[in-house]
Amino acid sequence: QVLLVESGGGLVQAGGSLRLSCAASGRTFSSWTMAWFRLAPGKEREFVAAHRWSDASTYYAYADSVKGRFTISRDNAKTTVYLQMNNLRPEDTAVYYCAAATRYSGSYYSRASYSYWGQGTQVTVSS
Repeated sequence: QVLLVESGGGLVQAGGSLRLSCAASGRTFSSWTMAWFRLAPGKEREFVAAHRWSDASTYYAYADSVKGRFTISRDNAKTTVYLQMNNLRPEDTAVYYCAAATRYSGSYYSRASYSYWGQGTQVTVSS
């Protein structure tokens, strides 16, 4: 059983920064694809960022809307994945969810690729 617990959300002014954390349980964390999605009011849950290690190579994927502002990283020793969010905008307001795929499906962007989800953490950006 995989358990994901997010933290770090909050209220921030436009242009500010937040760092989200997602603590994961599981012995093979280093081999998982980890991702962040977000759900804004009136919208569907959308992909934000993903990170995968495979054969000593590191892979990243970002939504166009966050490229250059958000950075995903992980600490395998702590079984934790992070999302550093800089230059936040009001349109980044959403509930942010951590997701895990214990086996890579070939797509980072699809919600169906991830079997495990956290409970979400609210990020609110004021203008």
